[in-house]
Amino acid sequence: MDTLLAAARPSILFESPTLLAVDKPAGVIIHGDGTGIGTLTDTVRAMLVARGDAPASEALQALQRLDRDTSGIVLFSLDKATQPAYDRMIAEHNMTKRYLAVVEGRVPWRQHTFRDPIGRDRHDARRMRVSKTGKQAVTHVELLDVTTVRRRTYSLLSVHIETGRKHQIRVHLSHAGFPIVDDTLYGKAHPQGLMLHARELAFTDPVTHGSVRILSPVPTRFQMMFPQR
Repeated sequence: MDTLLAAARPSILFESPTLLAVDKPAGVIIHGDGTGIGTLTDTVRAMLVARGDAPASEALQALQRLDRDTSGIVLFSLDKATQPAYDRMIAEHNMTKRYLAVVEGRVPWRQHTFRDPIGRDRHDARRMRVSKTGKQAVTHVELLDVTTVRRRTYSLLSVHIETGRKHQIRVHLSHAGFPIVDDTLYGKAHPQGLMLHARELAFTDPVTHGSVRILSPVPTRFQMMFPQR
């Protein structure tokens, strides 16, 4: 197994017979990218095999995307028969998704909603951008705290997204003039690492019809910048 992945074995945050939630470390990809590097899916499958759960390991399928350097909650389906129900739940945005983000500068609002549509950047295939011809994207932001480190000001935000466009949070905040710390695609590098974390998921399980709320611990890199949190 890839040494990075072995050192970054994810914690299980929630489990049922049909669903698994793990805490993805920053720097780990979910799906293979053709380079041969180990993935989060590989590691979770190995964890299931090691405990003797071969059926779940064979049916395992990631239900969500998180960028390589974003940490936090990732859902996996454990049963092929019930996976379509979870796919529909996600496609129809029938869940509450909250993130923590640290941005450069002091934001001028206590609460704010971005509704700018997002589309592909025709000049750079890696990037997305705010575009009149893009798809609807809704991002709600709440200011939690402000700190100053080495004469630079940073804002800690709670972010709730209604839609799931690629790079949605990163694009909306960068477009507003407040790029996420260490977002080298939409901002600039920072030694702390990308300060974006999938903190909470809440939904009604379409299989059991029970209420589910999953929380991921606040990562060390956030605690270092905002120790009071």
